[in-house]
Amino acid sequence: MTWDWFKINWMYAALVASLLLFALVPLLYEQFGLPLLLVYIQLPIYMLHQLEEHHQDRFRLWFNEVLGGGREALSTSAVVFINVVGVWIVNLLALYLAHFASIGYGLIAVYLTLVNAVVHIAGAIIQRRYNPGLLTAIALFLPVGIWALRVISLLPNVPLVDHAAALGLVVLLHGAIVFYVKVRIAAPSLGNP
Repeated sequence: MTWDWFKINWMYAALVASLLLFALVPLLYEQFGLPLLLVYIQLPIYMLHQLEEHHQDRFRLWFNEVLGGGREALSTSAVVFINVVGVWIVNLLALYLAHFASIGYGLIAVYLTLVNAVVHIAGAIIQRRYNPGLLTAIALFLPVGIWALRVISLLPNVPLVDHAAALGLVVLLHGAIVFYVKVRIAAPSLGNP
């Protein structure tokens, strides 16, 4: 597998991976319990969202046209980096931290899902039109994210500071993307990063 192949097909690999991750849910439920399982499930639902969002490069093309004013504010490499590192790796780290340190760290994965849903929904309301990823944001992110948030919030060992830290980190991650895009748009020549 080459980098060029992966840049074009990563979201289809994510679909296959999500199906395998979902197939493990019945086995993991006994071992994890519901709160940790809900942290775990954030990744495969995010992978399904990534398919809707990035199939045929829809999100990048939409983003560059609508928000980038026709300029390449998001490159293909940036999209892959954001989604692999900023979603897959962040979710994996949140799961490990939730399991080995404190379930409160799992809120990172939950807020990653919920903040993304809010961004998609707010964007659709403001622009009065569909944006790639909106359907799964509504159908998957909101119900599963709210369910996970409720279950984890009811645990006695999850203080408000865990919520604030997780939400703050997720907002910071989204802010880093906004900063990257602003720098790219302001650049006199938009070449590949």
